Amino acid sequence: MARGWHIQKDEGQVTLSRQLPARFDVQAATTLPHANMVRLVSQIRQDLWRALQNLRGFSPVVQITKGSDQLEVIAGGRILGTTSAKTIEQIQAVLEDPQNRARWLRCSQDRRRP
Repeated sequence: MARGWHIQKDEGQVTLSRQLPARFDVQAATTLPHANMVRLVSQIRQDLWRALQNLRGFSPVVQITKGSDQLEVIAGGRILGTTSAKTIEQIQAVLEDPQNRARWLRCSQDRRRP
């Protein structure tokens, strides 16, 4: 992970943010199958940044919480200034894109041998 990023690990939860404390001024959510949460949070952050890097004052935050049968993902972040419904739609589009989801899960599989 590049310098300046903070990964907070709590029991059953991983949060990745640029600033502390992590803050969601804008957010969208989805669920994913269980996978390595640290790898997954990094993959989602990268695609979120690619989609919204031209949004002035945007700093991504991604939080993953382990549920009993799936992972709950909240993605979004801080925005200096105002936000719009379009921003939320862009975040949701990143989260629901089938190619993104397949790549995230492929890259975040545990690589330990049985």
